[in-house]
Amino acid sequence: MKGLYEKSELSFALVWIVTYCALQSLANPLNKMIGTQYSVSAVFCILQSIVMVGFLKRNGLFKQYGLCKSVVPAAKFLYYIPLFILATGNLWNGAVLKHSPADTACRIACMLCVGFLEEVIFRGFLFKALAKENVRTAILVSSVTFGLGHILNLINGSGTEFADNLWQVIVAIAIGLLFVLLFYFGGSLIPCILTHSAINVLSTFAKETGLTVEKGIALHLIMLAVIGIYSLILIKTFPGNPD
Repeated sequence: MKGLYEKSELSFALVWIVTYCALQSLANPLNKMIGTQYSVSAVFCILQSIVMVGFLKRNGLFKQYGLCKSVVPAAKFLYYIPLFILATGNLWNGAVLKHSPADTACRIACMLCVGFLEEVIFRGFLFKALAKENVRTAILVSSVTFGLGHILNLINGSGTEFADNLWQVIVAIAIGLLFVLLFYFGGSLIPCILTHSAINVLSTFAKETGLTVEKGIALHLIMLAVIGIYSLILIKTFPGNPD
């Protein structure tokens, strides 16, 4: 793994993306065979997280990929208040315990790891590799790639409806843009990892009863507005960046 990294950071990032997507796609039918939602997904994610942390630690890459404190005061980022708003998005229609204890535990374990893995892979490995050539291109590609990756939910047996998946892709691209800006300006992925994990975990308790199409669209538009406004504020706060 170190050899591939030293040879080409972009190839290294792409291998991680392909491996992550393949394992998650493979996990879905296995979850159904076992009968516990996200059971195999959680195992795969935990193992990948352990491998990733081990690699980063052995090679002294924690700071390189944002696993450190931000170099910028929190006030510059509005104390991350918009991130708290986004993190609660899945509970805007209410919260409910809708899964068995085993399913809930597996979902939470998986979602926590997904937040970590996806941030380091897309905002860390992929963005950093591409940013060596052009930062703006790196921001765009890492955001769009992250969003389009959610299309896999249509074909990997997760049961996601087309309309829901379309919104997932749109919101994921927007969130990807915001997160990569936070990382680029602040040098830390910690706020992104925490927010991403919170969004994922709280989806476990999202209330779907009474969520009409119109209400769902309205909630998504509110989330996109928060992301858009916060992103513009960050760009204006840090003049001249990204170059």
